[in-house]
Amino acid sequence: MKDLQPQPPVVEENLAHPPDSPILQIEDLTVAYGRQVVLQEVSLSLGSQQLVGLIGPNGAGKSTLIKAILGMVSFQGQVQVGGASVARNRQLLSYVPQKEEVRWDFPVTVGDVVMMGRYRRLGWLRWPGRADRQVVEKVLEQVGMAEFKNRQISELSGGQQQRVFVARALAQEGQIMLLDEPLTGIDTTSQEIIMRLLLQLRDEGKLILMATHDLRAAAEMCDACVMLNRRLIAFGPPATVFQPQILGATFGNKVLTIGGMDMEGRAATTMVLE
Repeated sequence: MKDLQPQPPVVEENLAHPPDSPILQIEDLTVAYGRQVVLQEVSLSLGSQQLVGLIGPNGAGKSTLIKAILGMVSFQGQVQVGGASVARNRQLLSYVPQKEEVRWDFPVTVGDVVMMGRYRRLGWLRWPGRADRQVVEKVLEQVGMAEFKNRQISELSGGQQQRVFVARALAQEGQIMLLDEPLTGIDTTSQEIIMRLLLQLRDEGKLILMATHDLRAAAEMCDACVMLNRRLIAFGPPATVFQPQILGATFGNKVLTIGGMDMEGRAATTMVLE
């Protein structure tokens, strides 16, 4: 494989919710599509009760990292979930894909989509029971979509569709929730509902790993951020990693910082030019 250019040293800080033991461990993860290296030697150790932003430009490998954790792409290195391989502990993972990866014209109802999140726990030989239907009703209430349960998924707005897929992930009842750009291209109301829910799940003890381009949301909501551009550039609280040198190493000449961080650690004047 063609080696990548050296990057600045990784920055690590104590997180807002220090884990007793990691629930997600990634060691020397390298992914290549053919001869093109997409991720190289990424190592991370994340504990429960954290909301972690996955930050980087288009093509930085954010989606690939999430798919590697899920076991959806081949890789070199090691990924452990709950101290074991993904194959053994797949039930600990919940996943919200990018909107562009979903066929929204498929003829299925909102309730059916969310029930799909139960199939991994049901297995192939069991029909959904009362408990499964109760879970579906509960998570639809959480995302504000209960009244649309019998609506065709294709009839919903983009923000409503995204909330349904968040509900499907909730129905999986994983301890680690992986979201690939959940806030992109949706209305403000849906963004607020999703972010409020993610903070609640974090407080309940889950690990949330969310790929996002929204630096303001990440600065305000995330306990830590993974700065990624094919390599791990830095890892730590937003106030530490949202600094000109690290942002420049992550985004290259596509980032503009005016005034730095404010007193509360928010990157209110940082813009990514993409």
